[in-house]
Amino acid sequence: MTSGIGVLVVDDQPPFRRAARAVLERVEDFHLIGEAETGEDAVALAAELRPSLVLMDINMPGMGGIEATRRIVTADPDVVVVLCSTRDVADVPGTVAASGAATYLSKEAFGADALRHIWRSLTS
Repeated sequence: MTSGIGVLVVDDQPPFRRAARAVLERVEDFHLIGEAETGEDAVALAAELRPSLVLMDINMPGMGGIEATRRIVTADPDVVVVLCSTRDVADVPGTVAASGAATYLSKEAFGADALRHIWRSLTS
């Protein structure tokens, strides 16, 4: 069994999931434990896999990332969900604050350093 910070990546776009996978392979202590394309799958996988961190796309068909985040955090308040989108933070829906997400990260800023910084700031 792999130790460290288990990460679930949720995004309906395969290129972002591939990019997230590549970043996680290079960041010590983080490891990918699952991927989901929909909010519905994210909720189910989070309950099954019990990740420490979820990287959640906001905009997906069906159940969006904000509702999926709300359900995941309600079921497991210890999970850290980081909402991700290509939107500027000023353009993020107001419902993000009520979702239970720990923070927001622009996909353009996503990378190894950003991931380490966010994790340290949220868990210190």
